[in-house]
Amino acid sequence: MAKTVLIVDDSASLRQVVSIALKSGGYEVLEACDGKDALTKLNGDKIHLIISDVNMPNMDGITFVREAKKLPNYKFTPIIMLTTESQEGKKQEGQAAGAKAWIVKPFQPEQMLSAVSKLIMP
Repeated sequence: MAKTVLIVDDSASLRQVVSIALKSGGYEVLEACDGKDALTKLNGDKIHLIISDVNMPNMDGITFVREAKKLPNYKFTPIIMLTTESQEGKKQEGQAAGAKAWIVKPFQPEQMLSAVSKLIMP
């Protein structure tokens, strides 16, 4: 059975690029347009990994990570931050919230798939 990845980004074109890369790697993909939308997708179904932007309207990525980690079913779900932010302070804030990896845009699809495969347990 395919592993499910949730992509959280306010850019539809970026969600599409990430989705194509993940689907080519054999993953199933769910999409959300911001942190609030993403929380509605965390409804108890198994999600193996979350990829989230940092800067989004309604609820930013770091707040979303904090909220997701409070949910018992998603407490241990690995989260990759995919963002234009590269400052060390932001990275530390993301890690403190519970993010496992930090990928700076623009990214190579192979780089994304490599990070995803390391974080999703077989």
